[in-house]
Amino acid sequence: MDRSILVKKYFEGQKFLESSIQSFNNFIEKGMQEVVDENKEAEPTIIPHNIEKFVIKFGKIWVEKPEITEADGAKRNIYPTEARLRKISYSAPIMLEVSAHVNDVQRESFVAQIGRIPIMLKSKYCHLNGLSREDLIKYSEDPDDPGGYFIINGTEKVLINVEDLAPNNLTVEKDGHDFVGKVFSEQGSYKIPHTLEKKKDGLFYLTFTRVKKIPLVVVVKALGLLKDEDIIKAVSDKEQYDEVLVNLYEFVDIKTQEDAQDWVAKKIGITQSKDIRLDRMKEILNKYLLPNLGTSEEDQLYKAYNICKLLKRYIDIANGKKSTDDKDHYMNKRLKLAGDLLMDLFRVNFKVLVGDLLYNFQRIIKRGKFPLIKVIIREKLLTSRIYSSMATGLWVGGRKGISQRMQRLNFLESMSHLQRVVSPLSASQENFDARALHSTHLGRLCPVETPEGTNIGLRKNLALLCTISHDTDEKEVLEVVKKLGLETVK
Repeated sequence: MDRSILVKKYFEGQKFLESSIQSFNNFIEKGMQEVVDENKEAEPTIIPHNIEKFVIKFGKIWVEKPEITEADGAKRNIYPTEARLRKISYSAPIMLEVSAHVNDVQRESFVAQIGRIPIMLKSKYCHLNGLSREDLIKYSEDPDDPGGYFIINGTEKVLINVEDLAPNNLTVEKDGHDFVGKVFSEQGSYKIPHTLEKKKDGLFYLTFTRVKKIPLVVVVKALGLLKDEDIIKAVSDKEQYDEVLVNLYEFVDIKTQEDAQDWVAKKIGITQSKDIRLDRMKEILNKYLLPNLGTSEEDQLYKAYNICKLLKRYIDIANGKKSTDDKDHYMNKRLKLAGDLLMDLFRVNFKVLVGDLLYNFQRIIKRGKFPLIKVIIREKLLTSRIYSSMATGLWVGGRKGISQRMQRLNFLESMSHLQRVVSPLSASQENFDARALHSTHLGRLCPVETPEGTNIGLRKNLALLCTISHDTDEKEVLEVVKKLGLETVK
């Protein structure tokens, strides 16, 4: 059988860097709007005396095709070859709907350019997308070039895929003689590690942000699940766990949600009056405890039930009913592609832009003037910060080497560089398990290509025909599962 036909058919529908390009398209189409929706209103603290309320609202955001403004002010489309030769960036303007509301009445509404974003070659927003071989040659492009990289100040830059542990997923491992459960809860700009452990006194303890080693039962009661019977049923309605009874007996005197919240607040060292103490505790429970399940007060009961389910899994593993989790299994890993990395960068820098807008507004108000919002948006701010990260490789969260200069010695090396995957683990530590070849790498990662020396096993490469699926929308999945009989917790 002639296998070349199969390969030919595969490449008729798929490109080498399909996943990276799709990831970038998703970021532009959905990700940027998500970030704007997270910060859709900004309210200055200093406003004129004759106004009760002033709010700046952000609406729809979109990106246009790459263009350049010449010295004489003329705008025209720019193609990648010109950007390379003239040492400029291949980028497109970001447009945003902004409106200002005085006492809930719209004062001004306009569309502003808030900055520029580098465009990935061959993506939906690139001029080369969908061109035939002849047209590509006409624009001085290599028709076999796979795209998937950016041009910053004339230099070709690649965003390296980052491998990380899957968020919102409990992994239980053995640490010495004890078992430790870990969850990285991720929602928007929050990424909060939670730790679940059992101490020698037989009690289960939960740790997250400022809340260090607080008995788990008290946290569940602080979330509104108060009856001992309900807690036991939430852990498991089929069998009874003696470990849970011991924990419930220990805190039997905490009867109300307020008592539980106050107990935790005192334990973590909040020393203000009771009302302020409870308010701060509610904010911590809403925002920083499992934020992926929601950040409002209505979500507290869901969180309580989920913590009980996490506890059941932890007890089962500690008692040997289930095996411990293998964090090197690729099921427990997620890859951050170019779109996800740019979303992290855009999220942080959009917040900086909003902060700068409010600062400029308040500074002019102090002088006794009332400015137009259109005048005080500094588009250079967002642009320069994004370019800076792309040019130096220094990313948000203190990560280095995310953006690298593309290697062009030969075609295979370029392909290898575009498909690289790095682990966030330190190269100076041993981490034998993380460096070892795992059976789940087969068909996904190349078993041979990894550097010699300190980076061995931490820097990997995707298999050439590997494609990566993208995040499915949780709401869609929930709708399907509800039709199959899932009932919501009341």
